[in-house]
Amino acid sequence: MEKQILNALNARYATKRFDPEKKLSESQLSTVLDAARLTPTSYGLQLMKVVVVEAAEKRKALLPYSFAQKQVVDASHLLVLCREKIAEPAHIEAYITNISTTREIPEENLEGFKKMMLGSIADMSEEAIEIWMDKQVYITLGNLLNICAFMQIDSCPMEGFQVEAYNKELGLDDLNLSAVLVLPIGYRSENDANAKHKKVRRSNEDFVVRM
Repeated sequence: MEKQILNALNARYATKRFDPEKKLSESQLSTVLDAARLTPTSYGLQLMKVVVVEAAEKRKALLPYSFAQKQVVDASHLLVLCREKIAEPAHIEAYITNISTTREIPEENLEGFKKMMLGSIADMSEEAIEIWMDKQVYITLGNLLNICAFMQIDSCPMEGFQVEAYNKELGLDDLNLSAVLVLPIGYRSENDANAKHKKVRRSNEDFVVRM
């Protein structure tokens, strides 16, 4: 198992050219999305959502706001990882209700946990809350990159896009969402030169500090 894990991670790279003819099955896409949903987040609040952009015209419209990176249109699927624009008490109320229903615990038994979360958010500035929510999205990205690697699905994490333009084009403002990261997934083109490059990383001796 250890060898399989390392082989998958060594084979993974930021795919620059996707084969537009090769598509993920619905089962594969479902597994990838479930992996995102099951990613750990702070308090388990999941103040984020994954937007799957499937319509070809919509993806073409996003291309100018992606610095003309063709992965956006050529990949099998385009995932836009978003956070809530505002962390509201209603999110915490809904989470408490979900815990109560799922674990069959009376909501009054969760009152202390709810007050702690409400107080924690109340003590943060708006900027700090946004940074905090962004970090949860990055955790999800890391999980998705690994899951795709294990499934032999290619991917390319992208920070290079215009957030406000994406928000407008996808109507994310109306959903109380803001784009944080873009992740095209699919299968590499045979003409992607990056596939032939050796992975460059620090050595274990230069990377790991033991104390």
